Amino acid sequence: MDVNKIRADFPVFRKEPGLAYLDSAAMALKPDCVINALNDYYCNLGVNVHRGVYRLSYEATDKYEQARTTIAKFLNCDFEEVVFTRGSSSALNLVAQSYGMTFLKPGDEVITSELEHHSSHMPWFNVCEKKGATLKYVPLDEENRITVENFKKVLTPKTKVVALTYVSNVMGYITPIKEIIKLAHEVGAIVTVDGAQSVPHMKTDVKDLDCDFISFSGHKLCGPTGIGVLYGKRALLEKMPPVEFGGDMADTVLLDSQTYKAAPYKFETGTPIIAGAIGLAAACEYIESIGFDNIIKHEHDLKEKAIAELKKIPGVIIYNPTGETGTIAFNLDGVHPHDAASVFDNNDVCIRAGHHCAQLITKKLGTIGTVRASFYFYNTEADIDKFIKAVKEAKDFFGQF
Repeated sequence: MDVNKIRADFPVFRKEPGLAYLDSAAMALKPDCVINALNDYYCNLGVNVHRGVYRLSYEATDKYEQARTTIAKFLNCDFEEVVFTRGSSSALNLVAQSYGMTFLKPGDEVITSELEHHSSHMPWFNVCEKKGATLKYVPLDEENRITVENFKKVLTPKTKVVALTYVSNVMGYITPIKEIIKLAHEVGAIVTVDGAQSVPHMKTDVKDLDCDFISFSGHKLCGPTGIGVLYGKRALLEKMPPVEFGGDMADTVLLDSQTYKAAPYKFETGTPIIAGAIGLAAACEYIESIGFDNIIKHEHDLKEKAIAELKKIPGVIIYNPTGETGTIAFNLDGVHPHDAASVFDNNDVCIRAGHHCAQLITKKLGTIGTVRASFYFYNTEADIDKFIKAVKEAKDFFGQF
């Protein structure tokens, strides 16, 4: 994989060639092909879809629905199983508000974990409160991982929903989700997967996983902001009610009754995210041209190099040295993560500091927050060198006080 050639696809690196961007877990950078797809829609079409009876609207509709076809192929699912949303948070909330509020009953159990992003955990906390269901947490092991053995400890015949992350956005751990899904299905539970950190980095075959739902965002996949996807099994989407009502999702509207279009359209109220969907399809095609095997190996090599160098620096606390993906959560002993982050910025190193919308695991780590460096396929060994230099500089600076 020629990383320098890849970096040439990204305008931000042409503008700032020395930038070490290590915050892809929050937002991936955008290549030319995605920007061009957005510009093409806005410059050459720029009209609404589905309802127009003129040529430009037909062309826009074709591009929008072709984007759905591209993403269905990307996930290995059917066209009708791809619902466009505003992002993973919107998709995860849709499952909770539609499936959870419709089918959960008092006494039912929902399983989640302390590794969850707030968008995976909070919707089910809310639904359980309203429906009288019980929210249970998978006990994490000594490394703060979700294991199959610990999942079995909380799985019961009362379990109706399992809501878990595929890859933790803080720890970078990969959940054994396929095995968990199989066990959940044996007791009749459905599984909704937060794929925000997994779909951009590893091949996701929803038929192989047999997940009931998986959600992800375009902006972490080199795609536009404001677009995401909910994959749902067709049989489940068909029996779920919409949670928003209005234009484009309605079938028949009468004075005393109303009916809705079939999935996915009944969940896509109003003017859809047309440009976002088109841009996301371009991003999926771009990622596939890089190749997930190449992405995984490159991220792993960079992380191993960074971990090895961090371990040489006294006072660096690494919380996930055995994580499988390109995410490192760490702190400098005695230094607030936000203070450390300011030194990184002065060195043109972009990292994230805080609780990363995952306060449960942050509290379990016994800290107010962490510094997080996250790698993607456009990062280089030179980025790691700049990162390590900034860590040493931050340690030396704050060590004076």
